[in-house]
Amino acid sequence: TISTGTSIKKNTDEPAIPAATVVLLRDGADGVEVLMLRKNARIDFGGMWVFPGGRIDPGDYQGGDDLEAAARCAASREAQEEAGISPSSNQFVWFAHWTPPASTARRYATWFFAAEAEIDEPIKVDGGEIEEHAWINPTAALAKHRADEIDLAPPTWVTLYELSRYQPTAAVLKHLASREPKIYETHVAERSDGVRVAMWHGDVGYVSWDPNLDGDRHRLVMARGGFTFENTVENY
Repeated sequence: TISTGTSIKKNTDEPAIPAATVVLLRDGADGVEVLMLRKNARIDFGGMWVFPGGRIDPGDYQGGDDLEAAARCAASREAQEEAGISPSSNQFVWFAHWTPPASTARRYATWFFAAEAEIDEPIKVDGGEIEEHAWINPTAALAKHRADEIDLAPPTWVTLYELSRYQPTAAVLKHLASREPKIYETHVAERSDGVRVAMWHGDVGYVSWDPNLDGDRHRLVMARGGFTFENTVENY
């Protein structure tokens, strides 16, 4: 489901692992740039380019059971651990929450935040979980993915797509703050031609898990030659 204005509650029966990530933005020579990190090939999401983030640890719950506060703390902590920077969590804009299909082997229910990066703060990757970093324009990142130069998970791809529609950084953050957070619960199925499709609420095939139906679209078509976002129902 994708909805707006929905609160996320801690659920001890939910198998998905609570996690958080922060999309750090700055203005560069080519427009808006986002900090991306390449995961070590031997760990979860190995080799993929991601935003700083990770699971929410028990220590992130600081004197309460507030999951959003814990998510903010986790995203800031992970940025420090993975990239050597310390973004202020009270400046974060919560703009999305992603949960993968139940069939996913290792599921992370992830809070997505955005914030402006400190311009003079150097990036220092840990060399363990993270092997490389880059400040990259969202449109350029999508082009690299289409050229099969980098690997992106669907939530990262969709986030970059939305970021690419606004500039400068102040306009991106204003846009994200002006709308309610989007809540995604992904359904993935194969079309009759064998192409995998990720679908969200509003897509004609979402409820039935049938990507072959004709009608409204809110999906990411994950063809080998590159991903294509098809959307007739949701504002980005």
